[in-house]
Amino acid sequence: MKQYLKLIMAAGVLVITGLFSRGCSPEGTMGSGKNWYEYQGGPERNQYSELRQITPRNVDKLEVAWEYHTQDTGQVQTNPVIVNDTLYGMTATVQPFALNAATGQEYWRKRGEGPPRLNSSRGLVYWEEGNDKRILYTHGEWLYALDAATGNAIPAFGDSGRVSLKAGLEREAQDKMVMSTTPGTVYRDLVVMPLRVSEGPGAAKGHIQAFNIKTGELEWIFHTIPKPGEFGYETWPKNAYENPAIGGANNWAGMAVDRRRGIVYVPTGSASYDFYGGNRKGKNLFANSLLALDAETGERIWHYQFVHHDILDRDLPAPPNLLTVTRGGKEIDAVAQTTKQGFVFLFDRETGEPLFPIEERPVPESYVGGEHTWPTQPFPTRPAPYARQTLTPDDISPYAENREELRETVRNSRFEGPFTPLSAQGTIVFPGLDGGAEWGGAAADPQGILYVNSNQMAWHIRISPAIPEEELQKMSPGKRLYTTNCTTCHGPDRSGNPASGFPALTGLDNTRSKEYVENIITGGKGMMPAFGSQLSDPETEALIAYLFNEEQLSNSSGEPVPDQPDTARPEVPYQISGYTRFVDSNGYPAISPPWGTLNAIDLNSGEYLWKVTLGDHTGLRDEGDPKTGTQNYGGPVVTASGLLFIAGTSDGKFRAFDKETGELLWETTLPAAAFATPSTYEVDGKQYIVVACGGTKLGTPGGDSYVAFALPE
Repeated sequence: MKQYLKLIMAAGVLVITGLFSRGCSPEGTMGSGKNWYEYQGGPERNQYSELRQITPRNVDKLEVAWEYHTQDTGQVQTNPVIVNDTLYGMTATVQPFALNAATGQEYWRKRGEGPPRLNSSRGLVYWEEGNDKRILYTHGEWLYALDAATGNAIPAFGDSGRVSLKAGLEREAQDKMVMSTTPGTVYRDLVVMPLRVSEGPGAAKGHIQAFNIKTGELEWIFHTIPKPGEFGYETWPKNAYENPAIGGANNWAGMAVDRRRGIVYVPTGSASYDFYGGNRKGKNLFANSLLALDAETGERIWHYQFVHHDILDRDLPAPPNLLTVTRGGKEIDAVAQTTKQGFVFLFDRETGEPLFPIEERPVPESYVGGEHTWPTQPFPTRPAPYARQTLTPDDISPYAENREELRETVRNSRFEGPFTPLSAQGTIVFPGLDGGAEWGGAAADPQGILYVNSNQMAWHIRISPAIPEEELQKMSPGKRLYTTNCTTCHGPDRSGNPASGFPALTGLDNTRSKEYVENIITGGKGMMPAFGSQLSDPETEALIAYLFNEEQLSNSSGEPVPDQPDTARPEVPYQISGYTRFVDSNGYPAISPPWGTLNAIDLNSGEYLWKVTLGDHTGLRDEGDPKTGTQNYGGPVVTASGLLFIAGTSDGKFRAFDKETGELLWETTLPAAAFATPSTYEVDGKQYIVVACGGTKLGTPGGDSYVAFALPE
C-alpha cells in the first residue's frame, strides 16, 4: 500500500509532518472543544464534544440564552459552525450569516442575487490560513468563497468568488441539475465536494471533485461511473459512462477525512434511474459504496459496496464515523458506516478489512421485464440491525382506524425483506426510502460507542410501464412536461400526496403567483429538484400554463399537438407510482410503533447497550401506554460529561438523554420542530448548545429561528 505519512526520525522522536489542515479541528482530538469547527463537529463526523459544563445533574436547568430569527421560514437542516465566538449558519433561503455566538447578534448576512431559493442546506465550511479566513457555501450549482469577517466575496476565488460544481463533469451535465446540500470536506487547501443530482432518468453523473480553496481551481476528479481502463468499468454495460440515461452514483450525504493518514472516506448513492436498472446491468461500482480515497490526489485506496445494482434508492445516507475500537486488547482505528437498511458496517480504516464478518446472502429476484437483480447482498453479522427487518399483517398499527384495509394491503403486496424489488402489485419497502438511518448522521464517543437514531417507516410503491411516447405526443406541451417530471410526487391529477410530504397542485391560480411557481420550478424547494438547467424558457412557460389551467390539453382529434417544446427525455420503460409512505387514514405510520428509536451500540463487541423510543404522538395513545416514537431527521450530539442531545422529531421537542443508560433527563418544546443536528460550544467559560428550528417537514408548522440554550448565571 502507498505510504501516506511522511515520517522523520529526529533525536529518537517520531515526527509526523505535512498532516495538519489549516483552519480545521485540531488533530489528535476525538471531537470538538470550545469551538465547533466543522460540520458534525470535526473531520471524523462524530458529533462529539469534550465540553463538560452541562452535566446529567444540571441539564434540567437549561434555559434559552438567545434566539435568532432569519425572517425566511422554511426547512433549515443546518449544523452551524462556531469558531472564535462567532457562529456561522444558513437560512432556509440558502443565505449564509455570522452571529455573535454568545448573544445571537447578527454580524453579517449574504443575500443572494435574484429570487430566494428554498433548497435545504446542512451547513458551510470554515477555513483559515493566517489572516485569510474564509467561508465556503453552495447555492444552486455554485460554490462560493466569502471573507469570514465581512461576508464579502473573495474575488481571487474562481470567477469573482465562485466556481461551478459542474466544472469536472461531462458536457451533458451542463443542462442537468447539479447542486450540493451538504458542506464539503477540507484536506489542507482542498475542499472535496458532495453533489446532489436528480434521481430520475438522465441524471448527471456524480463524480467526486476536489477544488483548491485558495483559487477555486479543480484539482482532481474521481469517476464514480468509471471510464475504460479504470477500476470498476467492467461492472457496467460497455460505455455506460457515455450513456446520458445513466447517472447518479454521487456523494450527497457528506464525507469524513482522516487528516493524519490523508484519506477521505466518501459514501455514495445509487445510480439512476433509482428504481430500474435494466440499462445498467452489473454490480455498478462505485454506486452505493464507501470509497477510501487519497485526499491529495483522489486515487482509490479501497472500497466496499453495500448494495449491488441498487433498484431501491438505498443510498448511503450519512457520512461515516471515524472512531477507535478495541479488539483483543489492541486499539484499531476504524470507520463505521450506517445505512438506510438499518445496518452498521465496521472496517479497518487503512485496509478496508471488515471488523465483523459480512455475509453475502441470497435476496429476492425482480419480476420486472428487462431487470437483472443481483442475486446476493451483504449483511453484517454484527451489530444486529437497529431498524426492524420484517413486516406481516399482524404488524399493523393498533391506532389505525382502517386496520383491516392496511392488513389487506400487506397481504396483497410483495415483501420478502429489506431488498424486495418493486412490483406491479405493489411492494412494501421496509425499512423505507428514508431509512433506517438518515442524513443527520450518528454520534460516536472515545469509548467506541455509536449512537444512531432510526426511522421505522414503511413505504408502499408500485412499478409499471411508462406512458408510451405516442400517448405523450397527444398531450399539450405543459401536460406532457408535468406527466414526465411531476406525476411521481404530485400525482397524475395534481392532487398530491400530503401524507408523504407532496402538496396538491390544484388551485394554484387562486393561491400562488406565476412568479412564485416559476421560482420553485427553476430553483427547487426542499428536496424537490431544481429544473432550471433542464427546462428551456418555453418549456417552463408551458408547464406553468398547464398548472394554471391556461393551455389546451389536446387536439380534439387526439392527434399530436403541434409546435411543442423539445421535451425529449432518456428512454426508461418503467415508472413508479410515487414516493408513498405507508400510512393509515389519519396519516400516521401504518405499522405498529415505535416509529422512531435511539440506539447505543458498542462497536468493540457489536452489542447494544440500550435502545429507547424517540419522539411521541401524545394525543394518539392513552396515558400509560408506551411512547409511539416519531419519524426523525437530524442527528445526536454526545458530550464528555455523559449527555446525548437530539432534536429531529416531528413533535417539536429537544431532548437530553443519559448516554450511559438512555434515560431521558430533559426535554423542551422548540418554537418549531428542529430537523437538524445541534452544535455545542463555549464562550467566556459558558457552554451553549444551539439548534436550527425550521419546521415545515413532515407537515409541521414552519419556523425561522436558531435557538441557543445554556445554564443560568
